[in-house]
Amino acid sequence: MALPQKVPKIWDLLKQFKESCHRKGWQTSDYEDIVKIGDEYHNFIGTRKIHPSTFKRIACKRKLAVPEGKSYQVISVSYTAMVLQQSPSERLVETLAEDSELAKKTALYDLSGIYEGKQLCLKVNETESRAFDEFEKFLKKTYGVETRPLYQPQTNKHKTFKSKLLNTPVG
Repeated sequence: MALPQKVPKIWDLLKQFKESCHRKGWQTSDYEDIVKIGDEYHNFIGTRKIHPSTFKRIACKRKLAVPEGKSYQVISVSYTAMVLQQSPSERLVETLAEDSELAKKTALYDLSGIYEGKQLCLKVNETESRAFDEFEKFLKKTYGVETRPLYQPQTNKHKTFKSKLLNTPVG
């Protein structure tokens, strides 16, 4: 069995993942990190870090103009994944954890452990997105990276939540 490759920077990682999706027969955008499966659009946003208020504004935005030829097509985004290069703030994770409707449509992937040399990606993913499930499989198959929950949804009580978040093993 071949050793896993070194994980590239977040933007190249998403590009490789989109190519993998395209090979599966799923539609991908040339200009955005969007994967279309059936009638659903799965939007991946790669960034170093993000402020909680910006996160919520972006995650709640369900319409997106996507270049198509010389014009734009407005699509309805079904799911959004924030793929972060640096660890999210506790407030950012709480913003997602405290809003169950937002959590059903939005996932958060913390790749900071990967870039620190660990084979671990922490996640908050309570969605039913096939593309996000495939992203997790892609990380495992291509790079040997395990994905683990950043917290357990059933412990989503403020006091318990903080202790779970702060005591999450990272490697």
